[in-house]
Amino acid sequence: MAEAWRVRAADEDSARGLAAGLGLRKLTARILAARGFSSPERATRFLSPRLSHLRPPVGMADLDRAIDRIVNAQKRGEKVGVFGDYDVDGVTGAAILVLMARALGLDVAVRTARRASGYGFSPDDAAAFIAEKCALVLTADCGTGDDESLAECRRRGVDVIVIDHHHVPVGESRAFAMLNCHREDDTFAFKGLASCGVAFYLGAAVRTRLRGEGHPAGDKLDPRPWLDLVALGTVADLVPLLDENRILVAAGLRELGSLRRPGLAALAKVAGLVNGGQLGTTEVSFRLAPRLNAAGRLGDSQRALDLLLAGDEATATRLASDLDDMNRERQQIQERIWSEAVMGAEAFDADPALVLGAEGWHQGVVGVIAAELGEKYRKPAVVFGLREGQGRGSARTLGGFDLCRELARCREHLSLYGGHSMAAGLALPEKNLPAFREAFVTAARDHFGANAAKAPVEVDAVASLEELDLVQAEEILRMAPFGSANREPLIAVPGVVARSTRVVGSSHLQLTLAEGAVVSDAIAFGMADKDPGQGARLDVIGATEVDEFRGQRKPRLRVHHLMRTAS
Repeated sequence: MAEAWRVRAADEDSARGLAAGLGLRKLTARILAARGFSSPERATRFLSPRLSHLRPPVGMADLDRAIDRIVNAQKRGEKVGVFGDYDVDGVTGAAILVLMARALGLDVAVRTARRASGYGFSPDDAAAFIAEKCALVLTADCGTGDDESLAECRRRGVDVIVIDHHHVPVGESRAFAMLNCHREDDTFAFKGLASCGVAFYLGAAVRTRLRGEGHPAGDKLDPRPWLDLVALGTVADLVPLLDENRILVAAGLRELGSLRRPGLAALAKVAGLVNGGQLGTTEVSFRLAPRLNAAGRLGDSQRALDLLLAGDEATATRLASDLDDMNRERQQIQERIWSEAVMGAEAFDADPALVLGAEGWHQGVVGVIAAELGEKYRKPAVVFGLREGQGRGSARTLGGFDLCRELARCREHLSLYGGHSMAAGLALPEKNLPAFREAFVTAARDHFGANAAKAPVEVDAVASLEELDLVQAEEILRMAPFGSANREPLIAVPGVVARSTRVVGSSHLQLTLAEGAVVSDAIAFGMADKDPGQGARLDVIGATEVDEFRGQRKPRLRVHHLMRTAS
């Protein structure tokens, strides 16, 4: 339970201007002002994202070269290989590339990463595409640093177009073209696209080129139905939900809600999501993405890609059921490791970052464990699975602690690393784990300062229960989709009384809060052990939401923190 909270600073003049100019409530306007929106024009574009607001890919390095090569492949009728990494961004990006190639009438060979083979586009995968006589290979969410595989493809006359967003190493790439916003010569205005977003932009650009040339294939290539895949990969990969990503995800969630894609309709069904219209970033993050990720975490991600490309209900139902079974297995493995990781974390409570590892921890779930440790302890976390003297792990972060930058400081202890600012994969010899822990914790201490563990919870605004009515809750929802860099607004409601509390399910806490004559419901997921008891006076920090039950809509506070009111 957090000990203190503070209110995020906001320009009050800007808040008043937004309220007056857009007809917003003061609370909403204050939250927007605290997030840097000073003009009604900017706030309007934020609150109403449209595909027409997407900026053209001017300055995207190698884009024209990639388009030329794909168009030539279409004209020559060449066989094309598509390779995807094993996470959701990788398989959704690969699905988009496959759909693009098929729309162009190309013969496509498809492969995905297997966790046992290591990270990225491996030499074995390169050899398989060469053996299948592919003239061109497109990689999704990997390839940037896979020099050995790229060199072999080049030597054998196979061109590779890398579609990626991970850290770009120093030196010339062996790829025919590399679309990666982190290239030094890339001047595209937005640097936060996930690989599936880059794939979407590539497909749209190929369509524009072909239509400009009057080629009939251009009319068959419509990227808009791919937006559901873009939303899935973008949300799951923890890239910032701002600017282009916000636009793509907002449109993609609408497409996803239609459940037109057989594979996603089947996946939603096994996940218990019967109403596609209610699919948001929460459902993607906690219901759909874990099932898609389960295949890659426990073995071969091909099943996930096959599901996304399934053309009929029967195939989709079978594959979705397989993924659901794998996800249950993943959950059982994860629960065991989680309890061990929490015990291990207690030994490093004073450190501003966590680095944990153990023999027998499944390397496919360490990323989930790292994310949950980061959320629980509010600090960067790295978790390794150790096996036969080697460790493979995942890192997750928060608070502006850039993993690519900070892992570079520790690279002498690592055999490899890669990723982006919020999430990374890494490997090391087991004997290097203590030295890496010391280096990583030092980097975190330099970044956060000595008092990082005591940092108060930052809230967007303070409100009374009376202010948090249905109209207010719905107005705040206009700021969705929520996610990385656009978190749900946290609101502090100080000095309320717990009129009643009860445990629901096995671990959740339902509360009835009162402030004078005003009474409101609240739910605290996973916080049954923090029951303050009836009559407790509290400062409650949470997010507003709209609770729908039997056709009735009412506001509810989803609690993040419960604190005893200071006397």
